[in-house]
Amino acid sequence: MSKFFASLLAIFLLAGPTLTAADKKPVTDDAIHDTVMNKLASDPVVKGGALNVEVKGGVVTLSGPVANERQKDKATKVVKKVKGVKDVVNNLTIQDRPAGK
Repeated sequence: MSKFFASLLAIFLLAGPTLTAADKKPVTDDAIHDTVMNKLASDPVVKGGALNVEVKGGVVTLSGPVANERQKDKATKVVKKVKGVKDVVNNLTIQDRPAGK
């Protein structure tokens, strides 16, 4: 019985680093782009389906108009939480509202 547990322990010890290494596999820029687009579009504050997103080497650059500073700041927070994102360059602009609205 103790040989069984020793064998089982050996399997877990050998498989542990293998499983951990699989989790550290780099995320592609395309995968980051798709995830960022989905997260921005589904966020109730950002409502960012029409924003421009570029990803290069894990650095995400956002551009396009947003209605207010809150949306601009929230977009950065949302993107920073995406797996594989190394940095966020927020070039979003606050959209001017037409007079009288």
